[in-house]
Amino acid sequence: MATEVKKRKRIVRKLKSKFRFVVLNDQTFEERFSLRLSPMNVIVFGGTIGLSLITITLYVIAFTPLREYIPGYSDVTMRRNLVSMTLRADSLSYKMAAQNKFLSQIMDVMNDRISTARPTRDSLVAPLYDSIKSLKSSEEDSQLRKQIESGDRYELSSGNEKAFSSGIGSYSFFTPLKGAITTKFNTTQKHYGIDIVAGPNEVIKSALDGTVVIANWTSETGYVIGVQHSNNLFTLYKHNSALLKDVGDYVKAGEVLAIIGNTGEYSSGPHLHFELWYNGSPVNPIDYINF
Repeated sequence: MATEVKKRKRIVRKLKSKFRFVVLNDQTFEERFSLRLSPMNVIVFGGTIGLSLITITLYVIAFTPLREYIPGYSDVTMRRNLVSMTLRADSLSYKMAAQNKFLSQIMDVMNDRISTARPTRDSLVAPLYDSIKSLKSSEEDSQLRKQIESGDRYELSSGNEKAFSSGIGSYSFFTPLKGAITTKFNTTQKHYGIDIVAGPNEVIKSALDGTVVIANWTSETGYVIGVQHSNNLFTLYKHNSALLKDVGDYVKAGEVLAIIGNTGEYSSGPHLHFELWYNGSPVNPIDYINF
């Protein structure tokens, strides 16, 4: 133990021993420069110089353009510019396609190649009825329908005698959206449904069981979804912000179809335009559903 202490003291003493670094003229032996140092001073000075060099090197690599010459190191600004250029190119291609379509339509008008006849709503909906008639219900669906028809029903219709005489009153409609009705049903103004205003991000629900036959986007009505029900009943939901079902999906009454929105040229604010069709003719939803 004593020998180890002596060794440590000897090492400390050597580290603290003073040495003189002298620069002499080789011919006259005149002293030009001298420096008194100890091994401890040399170690501290060398360590400080090493840490300073490492710090300077890291700073140069991290904050100067020299980092771009390091293999595998990517420039964040360059990547951001590439993403921005890609998005701009995509937007330009979309605008060019829209302009080309517009110019094509202008040329059709100038050359009298455009038809002035407009398709009627019945002509658009009728093929959907024919395609739905070919669908066959599953055995589980038939059993569930018999069970519901044999049990008690919740009367959600308005109780209008016209509803029962037309055959629609026998159905228990589910309210697609609870809210304020801002525009009512008016066939003279070609408004074949009602406009319902509700809070943002409200869900749109199916009024009856059925199959989704329309799920697309149009420039006039935005995101539209239509459901074909039994007994030639058809419901249409327009101006949605997002569609949650696809064509061919079978939905239950009250199942979520879409999210309320403000899409389409005919929309002036977030709302749902809801239409109810029976045997190819529009009917007033207020006569059959409590909103």
